[in-house]
Amino acid sequence: MKHVIALDVGGTGIKAALIAEGGHHPAVAGGGTLLHEARRATGRERGPDAVVETIQDFAAELLATGRERFGRAASAAGVAVPGIVDADNGIAVYAANLGWRDVPLRALLTGRLGGIPVALGHDVRTGGLAEGRIGAGRGADRFLFVPLGTGIAGAIGIAGRIEAGAHGYAGEIGHIVVRPGGPDCGCGQRGCLETLASAAAVSRAWAAASGDPGADAADCAKAVESGDARAREVWLAAVGALADGLVTAITLLDPRTLIIGGGLAEAGETLFTPLRKAVEERVTFQRLPHIVPAALGDTAGCLGAGLLAWDLLATEVPA
Repeated sequence: MKHVIALDVGGTGIKAALIAEGGHHPAVAGGGTLLHEARRATGRERGPDAVVETIQDFAAELLATGRERFGRAASAAGVAVPGIVDADNGIAVYAANLGWRDVPLRALLTGRLGGIPVALGHDVRTGGLAEGRIGAGRGADRFLFVPLGTGIAGAIGIAGRIEAGAHGYAGEIGHIVVRPGGPDCGCGQRGCLETLASAAAVSRAWAAASGDPGADAADCAKAVESGDARAREVWLAAVGALADGLVTAITLLDPRTLIIGGGLAEAGETLFTPLRKAVEERVTFQRLPHIVPAALGDTAGCLGAGLLAWDLLATEVPA
């Protein structure tokens, strides 16, 4: 059975799958049949070299699993990694949470996997590819995927592809300044969107407002639902900042669908009802996109990596 290897490398864990052509598995409708799933700890505490070795070992095990269970080796592999990625040259340029710099990951994996083609992608863009093609944005010719997690990033979808930009930085919506002179951001600016509207930012604000250092964004959402006025103030401040950033993106990109994912989106309508209202209040001449929750959850990166692999096979020119 012809299949590909998909790997999604995160700061704490690696999600992996073997995905075959065709089929109608609900997790990958339109993206193939899910044959096998596995997870493994990233082990970043052991250092960047050990992480790279773990990725190679895991991929090699998946190659062997496919050969043993399905009668043939995988035809290609797709790998999604965090940080700065040079997808064209297959290099994991930099990832603060993994500590690596200029890792030739595609070449390393191609060598370890017996020469099969390997596609390397940025984790958020890869997740956006999956959401756009087989998830919440399915059928939309233009979409923007924005996951709200520890930080905020974005993936710009155009006709089933993700626009990376001239230098690989397209979609970094989290570093739009929405509150000039606001909180310091790790990027060197102040008042960036991710300092005010990420899940981490809401957690910090609610911990301070509630006096509970262990409180997080999920606790804030529950307090909002129970009618807590302090929680509502924290929540709406974040929603307002998020709406400001999204309207800037809408003005520039004119997406048909705006997909919101990440931990903050798990609050459901506690987030989406005020967010849709806030965005609608801010637009003037712009056309309002459909604002919808992401559909694939934490599997988006892995499924997107599989799509990268299939795309690579589809565009390869036989020797």
